[in-house]
Amino acid sequence: MCFIFFIRRRRNRNRDGPSSNASRSIYSKIYSRSDTKKGSAYPGVHVFTYKELEQATNYFDSSKKLGDGGFGTVYYGRIRDGRAVAVKRLYETNCKRVEQFLNEIEILARLRHQNLVLLYGCTSRHSRELLLVYEYVPNGTLANHLHGGKAKPGALPWHTRINIAVETASALFYLHASEIIHRDVKTTNILLDNNFCVKVADFGLSRLFPMDVTHVSTAPQGTPGYVDPDYNQCYQLTTKSDVYSFGVVLVELISSLPAVDVTRHRQEINLSNMAINKIQKNALHELVDPSLGYESDFKVRKMINAVAELAFRCLQSETDMRPSMVDVENELKRIQSDDFSKEITTTMIVISKGGVWSEKALSLSEKAISDS
Repeated sequence: MCFIFFIRRRRNRNRDGPSSNASRSIYSKIYSRSDTKKGSAYPGVHVFTYKELEQATNYFDSSKKLGDGGFGTVYYGRIRDGRAVAVKRLYETNCKRVEQFLNEIEILARLRHQNLVLLYGCTSRHSRELLLVYEYVPNGTLANHLHGGKAKPGALPWHTRINIAVETASALFYLHASEIIHRDVKTTNILLDNNFCVKVADFGLSRLFPMDVTHVSTAPQGTPGYVDPDYNQCYQLTTKSDVYSFGVVLVELISSLPAVDVTRHRQEINLSNMAINKIQKNALHELVDPSLGYESDFKVRKMINAVAELAFRCLQSETDMRPSMVDVENELKRIQSDDFSKEITTTMIVISKGGVWSEKALSLSEKAISDS
């Protein structure tokens, strides 16, 4: 009888599965031992009950669905104190998902920046599901405004786009200064409020990056079209990996085109390749969204050319050729303020043609602008 009892206990224990055990093990790190239900080990991170969030989202009503993140579906909700929130519900609870869940809490709990989405809290380790609760950012994603359902000619003017670029760069520089690499910078992770102010989101893939190391060796992760080719090839993640991804975002802001589009010509499926080719051929005008006034407004044309040059530098395949995020932010602020000389300094950039490396001068002077 004792033997049978042992077998039954063992079987019952196995029913929980490895994902449940992983969830309990990793999740236990989040909460203080003294108060696992009411308190979080991270200051400012509130612990919600599953029932609270179920009611807040009307039982995860499909009409409340805001979209899909890197590892979960996001729902709109309103919690008891009246705040509108975004609730992320994991697709599944396994070791990898729980690790990403914990990672996002650890990253966001230590950060405070006006252009980073604010984490309000999460569910308890005793909850039936793992849920994250963020501030609700009402105006959707940048991707949706550029080439999605909210995209309309003239709806996102250049002065708004350059401000989005500056605020996103500011958020990324703050992350890098805080020893964090985002690792999934893309326009679907750039949220906008009703004033088109930026909130960078989705930190499930983010990594801590100690200042005393040159890189972190890790398997490439991210979104096709945005992943740093050097990281993809060498498995070495650096802050310059975010810089590359941000370069793609800059090109999207200029062109209103998605990072990947299989309906485009084979050599232009990746927007980064298209942009580099257009700039090298002095054909930037073929890339720029016509609604931005590139052909009719000299000031806009000059600014877009300057941003294109910066994007070109960010998209260099060699990591060392890319600027740092602080340099990117400073350059964008300079462009935004129009405090740059009429003759933009010629920049020597290493490029590759047919596998042969050479130096080429990228000049976006007023003469080049007037000739285009």
